[in-house]
Amino acid sequence: MNHHASCTLLYKKPFVESFEETPLLVAVLTYMGYGILTIFGYLRDFLRDWKFEKCHLAREREEQKDFVPLYQDFENFYTRNLYMRIRDNWNRPICSVPGAKMDLVERVTPDYNWTFEHTGNVLKDVINMGSYNYLGFAENTGTCADAASECTVKYGVGVSSTRQEIGNLDKHEELEKLVAGFLGVESSMAFGMGFATNSMNIPALTGKGCLILSDELNHASLVLGARLSGSTIRVFKHNNMQSLEKLLRDAIVHGQPRTHRPWKKILILVEGIYSMEGSIVRLPEVIALKKKYEAYLYLDEAHSIGALGPRGRGVVDYFGLDPSDVDIMMGTFTKSFGAAGGYIGGKKELIDYLRLHSHSAIHATSMSPPITQQIITSMKCIMGEDGTTLGQERLCQLSENTTYFRRRLHEMGFIIYGNNDSPVVPLMLYMPAKIGAFGREMLKRNIGTVVVGFPATPIIESRARFCVSAAHTREMLDKALNAISEVGDLLQLKYSRKNRHGSEGTDCFSFLESHQD
Repeated sequence: MNHHASCTLLYKKPFVESFEETPLLVAVLTYMGYGILTIFGYLRDFLRDWKFEKCHLAREREEQKDFVPLYQDFENFYTRNLYMRIRDNWNRPICSVPGAKMDLVERVTPDYNWTFEHTGNVLKDVINMGSYNYLGFAENTGTCADAASECTVKYGVGVSSTRQEIGNLDKHEELEKLVAGFLGVESSMAFGMGFATNSMNIPALTGKGCLILSDELNHASLVLGARLSGSTIRVFKHNNMQSLEKLLRDAIVHGQPRTHRPWKKILILVEGIYSMEGSIVRLPEVIALKKKYEAYLYLDEAHSIGALGPRGRGVVDYFGLDPSDVDIMMGTFTKSFGAAGGYIGGKKELIDYLRLHSHSAIHATSMSPPITQQIITSMKCIMGEDGTTLGQERLCQLSENTTYFRRRLHEMGFIIYGNNDSPVVPLMLYMPAKIGAFGREMLKRNIGTVVVGFPATPIIESRARFCVSAAHTREMLDKALNAISEVGDLLQLKYSRKNRHGSEGTDCFSFLESHQD
C-alpha cells in the first residue's frame, strides 16, 4: 500500500490545505525591495555616525565601544531602518472591549514613527479582524461578564500566593475538573499564563538524554521550553510526515550521539492550528507515527481549542480521535474563552508529577479569580451545561463564517494560506512596502487588521493575518471583504494564478505545498 493510500484511511473527511507557490516575479521584486531598503539603511547609518541624522534608538555609548556589544547589530539595523518605517501599524491603543468591533485611540507621529502622540480623538466601531476572539466571548455584557463581576466581588482580583501555599481556591479546582471533562482526559492543571504553560512545563517533562522533535513552525513558547529543557532538539519540516518519520527512524536506529545509547524519551511537539500559516496539524498521521516508534506526543491547542471540532474540543475532536492517544494536551484560555492562562491535560500521574515539578506551579501566582470564572462560564456554555444552545450556535457560526470568508478571498484572487476549516486566514502581501500600506489603507476603511513580516515570517512571505470570529455578522464580513478587495486592487495584491471560481480540490492530498517536498 502506498503512502497516500495508507494516509487516506486515517482521515474521515477531506483534508484540504493550500500553500500556493510565490510567483517568481513577486519573489524577485520582494528581494529587490529588501535590498533597496538595506542599501538606504546603511546610508542612513553612515549619516547617523557622522551626526547628520539623529538616531533615537538605543545604541552603545561611545565610552563603551570597546566592550562586548550589548545589542545585536543586525537586529538593531532592522529595527532602525525597516521596522521603524511601518511601526505605526502595531501597538495601537484600544479603548474598548476587543470584540467584533472596537474603538481605537487616534495617534500621530511628529518624527516618522519614533514617537507617537494621542490626538484625543477615538476611531469608533472599527471592525476587528485581528483578535483571537474565535467564539466571541471577549465581551463586557452577558452571562460571562456577569459571573466574572460577581466572582470579583466575592474573591477580589488577585490571589497573592502560589497554588502550593494559600493560593489554591475552590474555583481553581472546579476549573481543572471541568477542563478534564471537556478534554476527555483523567486530570488537568491550569496556569496563569499561556506562554509559560509551554516554556515552564516542557523542561519538567524532558531533560538531558531526551530527544525533542519539533515542527519548524512551532510557537516561540514551545521553542523556548525545548531549549530550556536541555534536551537534544531536532526540527522536522512543517506538517511533513516523511520528514518526521525519518527523524524518528534515525533516533531509534542510531540513539544518542557518541554513546549510541537509546534516548531516555522522544517527545514530538506540534500545534493544533499554526497561527501564522492557518494550517492544521496532520494529527492522525502524527499519532500513527508516535505509536509506531513509541514516542510521546505534546499537542499545543492554543488556537484550536474551542475553534475546531463539532463540539469545540479542538483538533482531537475535529479528527474524531481518542484523547488518550495524545500524551500531553496543552492549550490556552486566551483565545476561544476570552480570558487568560493555559492548561495541561493528560493522565493523573502526569498532572500529579507536574504539580510538584512544574516551575509554573511552584513559583507563579495563582490565576486571578474573575479570569477563572470567565473560563468556567464560557466552557460550560460551549459544553451546553448552562442549559442553552448558545455555545453550539457559536461553534456553527464560526464554522460558517470561516468557510464564507476563505471562499470569498479565494474567489477574489488573493493567495491565502492554510486549511479550509481554519479561522486563522493569512493573506499574502510579500513586498515590504505593502505591509505598512495594507494596514493603513484598511484602517482608513475602518477595518482593524494585523500585518506580519520578518522575522515573524520568512523574509519574502509577509502577510496580513485575519482571525474570523463567531461574533462577526455577515454584514461585517461583507464590509471587510469589500474593503480587502478594494485595497487589493489598489496595491495589486491579487497574485493567485489558481482558478478563482473553481474548486480547490476535494481529495485530501490536493495541495499546492510550498513548505513540503
